[in-house]
Amino acid sequence: MPEDNQGDVDSQYGASLDSITRLRRLVYAYYEQHGRDLPWRKTSDPYRILVAEVMLQQTQVDRVVPRYVSFIQRFPDFASLASASSSDVLREWQGMGYNRRALSLQKAATGVIASHGGVLPQDKAALMKLPGVGSYSASAIRAFAFNLPDAFIETNIRTVFIHHFFPEEARVTDAEIMPIVEMAVDRDDPRRWYQALMDYGVMLKQQDNASRRSAHYRPQSGFKGSRRQARGEILRVLLNRGRLSTDDLQAGITEWNVLFEDALGAMVKEGVVKEREGRYGLD
Repeated sequence: MPEDNQGDVDSQYGASLDSITRLRRLVYAYYEQHGRDLPWRKTSDPYRILVAEVMLQQTQVDRVVPRYVSFIQRFPDFASLASASSSDVLREWQGMGYNRRALSLQKAATGVIASHGGVLPQDKAALMKLPGVGSYSASAIRAFAFNLPDAFIETNIRTVFIHHFFPEEARVTDAEIMPIVEMAVDRDDPRRWYQALMDYGVMLKQQDNASRRSAHYRPQSGFKGSRRQARGEILRVLLNRGRLSTDDLQAGITEWNVLFEDALGAMVKEGVVKEREGRYGLD
């Protein structure tokens, strides 16, 4: 593990210019030796960055990589994604979970074509108007696609700043972290800075997961027996068998119960599953 600079807390927000400089050196030194080779880091294509950022929401990198590669091969640009059927999009997304993200991404592609001439906007407010793109995702897209120096926080970034600048605090808020994140952004190359910062954070989480001291930390619930599992089973059956009656859908799932009833109702409400005349499908 690189040399530690915990406890460098000589300003209002627990950081000085010197401590920020030392942090950058640590982060870049680690990145030079251990930076991850990820497919979305080999491009600055805004479409591909958008796809990656939506996929990475609540999903671990090792699960995203193969799905990202397959998704980009199947839908290489905004036009191909916007014109695809919902079932084709969900089929490519299968195994990622949180399937409404796939449909939001498709709606975002449609919006980019309809409102922006097929070109992803750089403006943060415009990005946040796209389905599935919140404040964090918009700033990440701006950094990775356009190399713009936005300040933003996600779990690995949070880990770095709590570890180095809040070594004793038990409950650290993002509001406390953000001023230091803003100070630390490498405005000459924010794309590389955030790639390096996230990789450094991954390493720190393996050593001492400081993100657990965040006021925003919420451990993810188990998958088995969860609504997420029920949604995945419903999607699997509909992808394999097409539009089904309620009885046929229930027959295709072992031990159908109220959890599946609730999951199906939510999926219909979200538009992931379409119900017509008592039959359920994805298109």
